[in-house]
Amino acid sequence: MTSAGFDPKFLGTEAGTPVLTESGAADAVELDGSTTIDYTHFSLAMSKSRKFASWVAWNIDGGEMKALSRSNIPFVKDPRVPAEFQTGDELYRDNRLDRGHLARRADLCWGPKAEAQKANRDSFFFTNITPQMDDFNQSAREGLWGRLEDAVLADVDVDNLKVSVYGGPVFNADDRLFRGVAIPREFYKAIAFVVDGELRCSAFLLTQNIVLAEALDLDEFRVFQVSLTELEKRLSLTFPAELHAADTVSVQLLDVEERKPLSSLDDIQW
Repeated sequence: MTSAGFDPKFLGTEAGTPVLTESGAADAVELDGSTTIDYTHFSLAMSKSRKFASWVAWNIDGGEMKALSRSNIPFVKDPRVPAEFQTGDELYRDNRLDRGHLARRADLCWGPKAEAQKANRDSFFFTNITPQMDDFNQSAREGLWGRLEDAVLADVDVDNLKVSVYGGPVFNADDRLFRGVAIPREFYKAIAFVVDGELRCSAFLLTQNIVLAEALDLDEFRVFQVSLTELEKRLSLTFPAELHAADTVSVQLLDVEERKPLSSLDDIQW
């Protein structure tokens, strides 16, 4: 298997790749005639107007993970993508915004050492980065958001310890501007895996509720388990039919304000 890009058949069954809506595709950066940009173990699509990825999809091989250091790896813009469509260090200097990975760095570091090292470096391209408040993962319900991938591998008898993840920011029209950049306050993640030969998919929404006034103030982090159908109403993409059929949450379409956030990993329907 090539190491380049997200593999939709990584789980041994077709899981598919997100498809941008007409408006999403019109706003996407094209590289070699495609809106999908490949890296080692992950792929993504970039929004020209928002200068962040609209989706990132990545494969995790839990049985082949390598513990690699992140030291001395710089955050850099991808030279293949016009710099004007990427958000770089100009946003992050001298404030509480962290450069947050969408595809988690540790998730990507698997396979032969050279391949894992390349994935480690690839994760630091600004195309895979969005602004997140400092202590983002730690603050989100004791790190619940940052531990979702680990949790499915720990809590579920996942076939071959393989997981595919889809995630990114939610672009809202009323996202607050900071240094001329609209800062996403919501993020989504859909985790696909196979149990006893059956594809399953569990989806989540994190509301960051950043208040951007004179300073960057942290309001509250909340994580909800939602259906893929709900996520699609907030995004400029559709999830593959295979994932919809595998969704572990039936269509709810409740207002997020009316439902209870996850208080622990034990609340998740895998």
